[in-house]
Amino acid sequence: MSMARPAPRSELKLRERAYDVFTDQLLRSEIKPGQFVTQRELVTLTGQSLGAIRELIPRLEAEGLIVTVPQRGLQILPLDITLIRNAFQFRLILEREAIASFSQTASDAAIGRIEAAHQSIVAAAQNGLTEKLVAEAQQVDREFHETIIDDLNNDIISKAYRVNWIKVRLIRQNETSLDEVLVVPVMREHLAIIAAMKRRDISAAVEASIAHIMNARARALRLE
Repeated sequence: MSMARPAPRSELKLRERAYDVFTDQLLRSEIKPGQFVTQRELVTLTGQSLGAIRELIPRLEAEGLIVTVPQRGLQILPLDITLIRNAFQFRLILEREAIASFSQTASDAAIGRIEAAHQSIVAAAQNGLTEKLVAEAQQVDREFHETIIDDLNNDIISKAYRVNWIKVRLIRQNETSLDEVLVVPVMREHLAIIAAMKRRDISAAVEASIAHIMNARARALRLE
């Protein structure tokens, strides 16, 4: 039995490029949740070739970022209550394990660097929030969670977490007016987790992490 040859490196790079452009456009709201698109419209929106888009679609479908709707075509994932609940439940499952592990294994220096990044944002916010500072806070937020997840050294989990992060970020974009309001509270929620990590208090770190995720979920569901 003959085996399929692996795709050339150049083709893989094109696929990854198409994926990166698509997700970037999605996060910048150039492509919107719930929007119906054709393959050719995706070519126009992303600037990628039709061949690259055709190869990209099965991955986007598998990751839940695009849904094929019978007789209507391709739909960018719609944001609804089910998605919100599923995305945050998945995040909670992964991060509980990751927080517990990181609290045990991370070096004092690594925890200290994470703490310093958060304290810097909180200190800068005392002089007023700017668009640049909000963007920096969002980056610190993302790096905090991804660092902890990646410390599990499990490529499957890391990849799944990043796809879920895209969904969570899309959910949060519906609350863009809250970005500035939430900068300091979110940093302080992280600092509570970090403080427990510094003490190597695993249960306290996990509890603080659960509270942080549930607060975000409540905001997404407009329960606050």
